Amino acid sequence: MNDYLLSVLLGIIEGVTEFLPVSSTAHLRISEAMLGIDLGNGYWKMYTIVIQLGAILCLPIYFRERIWKFLSTFPTGEKGDRTVLTHPLSLTMIAFVFTAGPAFLMTKIIGKHLESLYIMGSALLIGGIVMWIVDVMYANRHHTESMEQMSLGQAIWIGLCQVLSAVFPGTSRSMSTIAAGQIAGMSRSAALEFSFFLSIPTMVAATCYDLLKTLRPSHGAAATITPSMIDSHGWVLLGIGFVVSFIVALGVVAWFMKYVRQHGFVPFAIYRIIIGIAVLVWAMKGAGH
Repeated sequence: MNDYLLSVLLGIIEGVTEFLPVSSTAHLRISEAMLGIDLGNGYWKMYTIVIQLGAILCLPIYFRERIWKFLSTFPTGEKGDRTVLTHPLSLTMIAFVFTAGPAFLMTKIIGKHLESLYIMGSALLIGGIVMWIVDVMYANRHHTESMEQMSLGQAIWIGLCQVLSAVFPGTSRSMSTIAAGQIAGMSRSAALEFSFFLSIPTMVAATCYDLLKTLRPSHGAAATITPSMIDSHGWVLLGIGFVVSFIVALGVVAWFMKYVRQHGFVPFAIYRIIIGIAVLVWAMKGAGH
């Protein structure tokens, strides 16, 4: 495939899947494997990180009015019933801390061997089943209609649940956040919006950390890729993937926010189950070796 078309295709895949509860990590890794891309190649590792950043940057753009509203009403909130600990911005950062700390420690202990097709397929399948059950059971059992009504306990609970997605590729950050939010009594739209807000610090930190590890490996090892190693062709491919993922993700976020208010998450759960089974079958046939 032409390199430019390849970059556009990967940018579309990243933009479509980054914020849907289907795991962008699994979709990118599987797509790259199917397209014959060397997942150990330093350039393509950097490429994957760069297009993820492109998708993430769409969130501050899309939620700019909500972000400004939160900033202008900090810390008491619009109705004056919030505190420094219960304001939506504070709850977002608290949930981030409860995700980042345990996730960092667990990935250090467990290592990277979890990034296999078997793990991704299992995470997609199990996550789909959990998501389906939660959406059916808790769709009409909520008392928190917006982020402005969230409690400190809900934020901590969601942050801890998101650790699973940070450690096990294929789980999906949005899936774990949405399901945890619904279990904690949040409406679909409130859980989804908090998922998007929590993605901003979580994904920025995760992608920047991954980028730093790629450019500056630990233990004195030589970097597999540096900016000086990338030629003009490589920079163009990075730019194309970055822009495409940003534009596509912006459209997906706008659509998803409207879709969820009228429909549930069951279609995405079914999709996860189907893809998870397909990946496991593929892995068993030897693609994962």
